[in-house]
Amino acid sequence: MRTPTTRTLTQFSHGAGCGCKLAPGLLADVLRTLVPSTNPDLLVGTETGDDAAVWRLDADRALVATTDFFTPVVDDPRTWGRIAAQNAASDVYAMGGRPLFALNLVAWPSTELPMAMLAEVLAGGAEIGAEGGFAVVGGHSVDDPEPKYGLAVVGEVHPDRILTNAGLRDGDVLVLTKALGVGIATTAIKAGTAPAALQDAAVASMVASNAAAAAAALRAGATGCTDVTGFGLLGHLMKMAAASGVDAAIDVAAVPFLSGVRELAAGGTVPGGTRRNRDWVAPAVDVGAFGELEALLLADAQTSGGLLFGAAPDRAAAAVAELGGVAAVIGRVRTGTGRITLH
Repeated sequence: MRTPTTRTLTQFSHGAGCGCKLAPGLLADVLRTLVPSTNPDLLVGTETGDDAAVWRLDADRALVATTDFFTPVVDDPRTWGRIAAQNAASDVYAMGGRPLFALNLVAWPSTELPMAMLAEVLAGGAEIGAEGGFAVVGGHSVDDPEPKYGLAVVGEVHPDRILTNAGLRDGDVLVLTKALGVGIATTAIKAGTAPAALQDAAVASMVASNAAAAAAALRAGATGCTDVTGFGLLGHLMKMAAASGVDAAIDVAAVPFLSGVRELAAGGTVPGGTRRNRDWVAPAVDVGAFGELEALLLADAQTSGGLLFGAAPDRAAAAVAELGGVAAVIGRVRTGTGRITLH
């Protein structure tokens, strides 16, 4: 039997976290071949590209089901486990729900990395479950040359209080609850070029729960919400705008970014997933007076990003004040056809 190597986790990763997703254009081509379910109890399916599926149990209860997993974004195994678990649970929060329990999804190169390291990854996932009030139990594993970890999560939501991609309304302003730039930061971490302060800020952002953001969105009367992950702000907003029948205007100066990512991107540290996102959204985005750097930053592929939701201006302002930190109003929507403009 081969002795496991001392290579670091990110050296096994061909990409960074949610930046490893299939290119959105390719995925859309595949999904168009599927026949949507017409069961009346399937309240949210695949048609609007939402974060999770929702199945009605009765008039007051519905199940929210989702799954997410990805390759290492940091070298510390417990931290990676925490990030991956938080990212998976975020899909439930983005639908306005709360997680109930989750199952581990594991791919592990057993002859290359020690099993004790995998135990640390799983411990990190269990910690997030305990902190979020949901159980992480069992799961499935395969032997794989590239390590991957995540969760399949089941939650609950009231059928009348579901947040969806199709819920943005004319006149809503857009609230973003975490800073962008995680994709650029994790690419720099993998390359060994990320400053310590940026590494710390990126990890802190990725392990932070979106539970409070979801609660604030619901209190603000939001009906449209998503979490900003692998398709970037522009990609996720494009899907929301099209599903909701609105156009969106982004106030670029109001968008929060992790300190230092602009300089890294300007120097060429840009994930492949971010560039694929930029190409995908190009037909729907008018960059105006802004250059390609701003478009790339807004398309950056996030891992465990924040929530993006729409609410009436006064209630959105109250939600931002309640959340504090980097949460900000970053734009507004009007009735339209799914276009995005930067100003």
